[in-house]
Amino acid sequence: MTAIGAAAPLDSAARLDELRALEAEAVHIIREVVAELERPVLLFSAGKDSIVLLRLAEKAFRPSPLPFPVLHVDTGHNFPEVIEFRDRRLAEDGHRLIVASVQESIDRGRVTESGGPGTSRNRLQTRTLLDALEAHRFDAAFGGARRDEERARAKERVLSFRDEFGQWDPRSQRPEPWSLYNGRIRRGEQVRVFPLSNWTELDIWRYIELENLALPSIYFAHERQVFERDGILLGLSEYTLPTEDELVQRLRVRYRTVGDLTITGAVRSDAGDVAGVIEEIAAATVSERGETRADDRTSVAAMEDRKREGYF
Repeated sequence: MTAIGAAAPLDSAARLDELRALEAEAVHIIREVVAELERPVLLFSAGKDSIVLLRLAEKAFRPSPLPFPVLHVDTGHNFPEVIEFRDRRLAEDGHRLIVASVQESIDRGRVTESGGPGTSRNRLQTRTLLDALEAHRFDAAFGGARRDEERARAKERVLSFRDEFGQWDPRSQRPEPWSLYNGRIRRGEQVRVFPLSNWTELDIWRYIELENLALPSIYFAHERQVFERDGILLGLSEYTLPTEDELVQRLRVRYRTVGDLTITGAVRSDAGDVAGVIEEIAAATVSERGETRADDRTSVAAMEDRKREGYF
């Protein structure tokens, strides 16, 4: 007679095999791109996906150091906990950090900020990113985007080709049969590379648990002053101030995704550790961006429009 719960070890073993297969695929992609392209860079926001991507890149080349630098496009509207984690995590292993500042782009007249100090700078990141890639002559940029996040990202190949202006045309992407990747580009063109394309949010969290990866504290339940705007709980800050009609409350929340704090919402949660988060994500019916990112609600094609302009 089979005991209750006897199938659990088999389920755990199968899950481990799936994670290691995803890991092997990602490591293969990273190595292939480094072999084919001349000047790659890894985009790092200190969010959970880029933290996993960084660990995979480290695994791809250990014991050697990363053969490329790390780039953060900094809007200036960051969660302090995230910036502190970014600096500490990269310093621990001696990774070279390049910060591309949206504020510097504004100061130089490359972009124009409108709507006041609390307005999202999310769309302004595109120009800052393209300028940084051009200035450092990067021809490939690794990013942590996943196909399950949003419909425009579901159209991406693993290698996403951009023209000499950094723009994306989903109709001109190359096929990738049998996981064969063609990284040939002409001078001035770029490749955005998504080694986590086939991962889900749940895969990311299970890998974080498997590898015991450190994360910024805002990913776990904590008390924070928040107010609701358009169905999203925004944290109170100097860049996010409520109107007279918006009630500030102190709630127990966590963040499913990390971005510009002016458009990134929290969710009510009591998940204080990775196991608790995994339990919540397994039961979730709404994607992380659909639930917590105001910028993706501006239109059905909001993300695709930004990607066509050069957004990652």
